[in-house]
Amino acid sequence: MSHTVRTSPAGSERALSEAYDTALLDLDGVVYAGGEAIEHAVESLLAARAGGMHLAYVTNNALRPPQVVAEHITELGVPTEAADVINSAQAVARLIAEQVPAGSKVLVIGGEGLRVALRERGLVPVESAEDGPAAVVQGYGGPELAWGRFAEACYAIARGVPWFASNTDLTIPSARGIAPGNGAAVEVVRIATGAEPQVAGKPLPPMHRETILRTGAERPLVVGDRLDTDIEGAFNGEVDSLLVLTGVTDAAQLLAAPPEHRPTYVDTDLRGMLTGQPEVRADGDGFRCGSFVARAAGELLELDGDGEPVDGLRALCAAAWTAAGAGECGLDAGKALARLGW
Repeated sequence: MSHTVRTSPAGSERALSEAYDTALLDLDGVVYAGGEAIEHAVESLLAARAGGMHLAYVTNNALRPPQVVAEHITELGVPTEAADVINSAQAVARLIAEQVPAGSKVLVIGGEGLRVALRERGLVPVESAEDGPAAVVQGYGGPELAWGRFAEACYAIARGVPWFASNTDLTIPSARGIAPGNGAAVEVVRIATGAEPQVAGKPLPPMHRETILRTGAERPLVVGDRLDTDIEGAFNGEVDSLLVLTGVTDAAQLLAAPPEHRPTYVDTDLRGMLTGQPEVRADGDGFRCGSFVARAAGELLELDGDGEPVDGLRALCAAAWTAAGAGECGLDAGKALARLGW
């Protein structure tokens, strides 16, 4: 697959909710954090849908079944059906079903979301390596997942049972901060067994395939907060993306992003779906967005001007990504980001 190297955030004269038919929205860090709605999320989603945009929620978190997630989003104020929720449990269940006989037993290390997805594919969830599983599947099981569950996975994998993981996100946002995600749990089993799982979730193709199959999107816009899952997943699927700065990615990480982690658009929060996006254009030896001009100067990224901080960040992205080309930007942006409050 060949990609053009993005060296600047894109502009859009039309509101993104009008330019794209379907928003493929991440949940943790985008719609909610720790179960509570992120500021401006609910009213932005309602407005986008009122304008004709289809909303689909695409999450690597395999803990809760789609119906439970839909009820949660509905309670936050955005009426949602289970069919609007696509998770990595569904993607990994399809992947397993393509490789084991129909009706096979699958050892589950994770939550109810995995069990629901496996049953949907005609597979039988089991709890022990002694139950004769044809596969092992590991997904986020929440903070209460018992240590002994990892041992069950290891026993089965040591006997040659194929191992699957819903996703490998190392962290997950919570109300109290950043907590270990399924990827950290997968590392426990990897270290103990030396095995490698087949992974379904973002940013890998099985998750994108599942999403398009279930939504029928023709002009999708991936909306996320993580560079290594949401944005890279959009890159791999060759679709456009919007990064919102309400989750785990900070401004410094965005400036340092390699090509596969550079979003099409950058905005503060989900209100960015409802507006056009300003053009970032060359200006002398730098790049202008709004009233800001950013440039690479020696080992530094410099920023002049005033206005909306996110415009300054977009200008800095252009300067950093242009300087980095197909690599990662190593220029010092500390002083420039401090000016913007980042």
